[in-house]
Amino acid sequence: MKVILLEDVRKQGKKGQVIEVSEGYGRNYLIKNNLAVLADNAALNQLKSKRKAQARIAEEELQEAEATKKAIEAKDVTVTIEVKIGEDGRLFGAIPPKQIADELMKQYDIEIDRRKIQLKENITAIGRYNVPVKLHHDVLANIDLKVTEK
Repeated sequence: MKVILLEDVRKQGKKGQVIEVSEGYGRNYLIKNNLAVLADNAALNQLKSKRKAQARIAEEELQEAEATKKAIEAKDVTVTIEVKIGEDGRLFGAIPPKQIADELMKQYDIEIDRRKIQLKENITAIGRYNVPVKLHHDVLANIDLKVTEK
């Protein structure tokens, strides 16, 4: 009996897979507990259309990430943050990813999620930094950040 899994089933397969199981296991466990549906023509067509829609959405997200990367890495895009500093030339605290994202939005009207900014270490001094941003699992951009004194 062929079934389409609606959820991940241990030792059987992942959600969306079409698998072959015994008649009793399929009817008495998988279908009864809403873990799978019978793989008839209608269900297979629905699965195929759902996969096409997911692929289209993933392609749109990738194109959007590529466009954002081009905008961020343009030659004239340098995010400048002015901060107060102490006598030893260090900042009072550190610059968080949220502040970098807010300044990018304010200065260049480019919106990114603060959670996509991947700081390896805290920015606690004046200077220029390359800040990596993971826009998509295939797209990595770098923000040119300049920290200056007020």
